[in-house]
Amino acid sequence: MANSLYIHIPFCRRKCLYCDFYSAVYDPAMAKAYPGPEARDGRAFQRKDQAYVDALLAEIERLDGRFETVYIGGGTPTVLDNKLLDRLLQGLGKNLSDSTEFTIEANPESLDLNKLDILLGCGVNRLSIGLQSLDDRILKKLGRIHDARRGADAVRLAAKKGFSNISADLIFGVWGEEPKHWESQLEEATKLPLKHISAYALTYEKKTPLFDALKNKSVTPLEDETVAAMYEAAIDRLALRGFKQYEVSSFAKEPFQCRHNLSYWENNPYIGLGASAVSYSGGVRTKNVASVSEYIARAQDGRPLAESSEKLSPLRRAKETAAIKIRTKDGIGFAWFKEKTGFDFMELEGKAVAELIDKDLIKYRKEGSAPTGIALKRKGFLFCDTVSSTLL
Repeated sequence: MANSLYIHIPFCRRKCLYCDFYSAVYDPAMAKAYPGPEARDGRAFQRKDQAYVDALLAEIERLDGRFETVYIGGGTPTVLDNKLLDRLLQGLGKNLSDSTEFTIEANPESLDLNKLDILLGCGVNRLSIGLQSLDDRILKKLGRIHDARRGADAVRLAAKKGFSNISADLIFGVWGEEPKHWESQLEEATKLPLKHISAYALTYEKKTPLFDALKNKSVTPLEDETVAAMYEAAIDRLALRGFKQYEVSSFAKEPFQCRHNLSYWENNPYIGLGASAVSYSGGVRTKNVASVSEYIARAQDGRPLAESSEKLSPLRRAKETAAIKIRTKDGIGFAWFKEKTGFDFMELEGKAVAELIDKDLIKYRKEGSAPTGIALKRKGFLFCDTVSSTLL
């Protein structure tokens, strides 16, 4: 049974230059004449955002039981107008318990006192704010529509309003950025009322404007050594301020590790709702159609929302579990892996482990002299994708 629920809200005020997640530019007056069932019956047409939320609520209504974690991501979920957001969140009430970790993503420009009241009133207890940078020059390069002051003010406002578990996303390694600028941002971030920081190196993903800029040489990426130095600075400086690294890109004060993401990294089952959302349960991975219009049309017509489905073999599931779980600071325990997958880890991955140890990327976890698992070394965190692909 899936204990985690993800809901995708694919609307944004503006598509960021580096983003390859499925999203669409949002306008509160968007598609006022959306051709849904109401049109066929001669009734008033819906706005597309309203029709999308209706489709989500219909899915939510079919869910049974309560979830240990609920995560609403995007896009920018808080870009929805207050009435629509409140309606969506209220619809989740039956799926929440007092212990549910309930996260919603937000951008600074989409947060105000009224919106924060709605979030708190509907049980949201964890806020993930997309700061991305505390340097106006970097924000402008990335195509963000808020400035550094607005970002910091959004964190303070949320804390003042009553959020005690606030996370922020930060991006480093932007072209032209110097390590000293990144280190200054880290210091500023740790002075904000944050309990969690996710720090990501900028990537140039295909089918993004930033990738096009890379191809036509209008931007020049930083040297790998410089980006690596920035990452190590994040590890060291955040640790000094009480943010313990618990995954490659994730740092938290105790006990504010993101339970939803920890469940992902253990390859536990989850349900995904919304356009492009992925579900994983019973060894089957499904992905919903990556189109708001098509998602709405399928929901209204009662057609399947998934555009693809894959049944994973036990071996594939075990390999994926290894490739995902190695990202965590704790690494992979042999006993845990056996119980989780049914496979003996060293029988399955012994050759890969020898190769990764030889490259100085992983180490054995031991009790006394007996190996009980493996974990990334400092160098391994820098080359985590290599480690994961080797195990996979």
